[in-house]
Amino acid sequence: MLNLNKLDFTALEVFRRNYLKWVQDVKLYLIANNLRPAIEDETDNLVGEAEKATVMIFIQRHIHDALQTEYLADEDPRGLYVTLADQFDHQKDIFLPKARHDWQHLRSQDFKYVNEYSYEVCRIQSLLRFCNETLTE
Repeated sequence: MLNLNKLDFTALEVFRRNYLKWVQDVKLYLIANNLRPAIEDETDNLVGEAEKATVMIFIQRHIHDALQTEYLADEDPRGLYVTLADQFDHQKDIFLPKARHDWQHLRSQDFKYVNEYSYEVCRIQSLLRFCNETLTE
C-alpha cells in the first residue's frame, strides 16, 4: 500500500541510503512539536499516551512500507526508534572515516571553480559535524 498522504520529508528507505538525513529530520520535527521526549529515555519524562500515539503514527508514516510491515507489532515509539537505530545507525561508522579522509585530502587546486570547492568544504564539514553529534548522543 502506498502512502498517499503528503510526507513532511522523505521516508526512510529499506536500503538505508537516507538514514542519517531521516533521523535528523525526525529529531527536528519532534523538537519543533515538543514531542521529542517520546523517543528519549523514559526515566525523567512522563509522556502521555496521546503524544506516544502521535509520534508512532508520524514515524510509521515516514518509513518505507516494507519497514512498516516489519515493525507492525511495535507500539512504543521509543522502542521503534531504538530498533531502527540499532539496525541502521552503523552508517556513521562508514561515513565518518570517509569524511575525515576527504577532509585531509581536500585541495583547492582539484576544483575548477571556487564555488565547487566551497560546496565540497561545506558538505564535508556538515557530515563531520553530524557524525560527531550523533556519536556524542
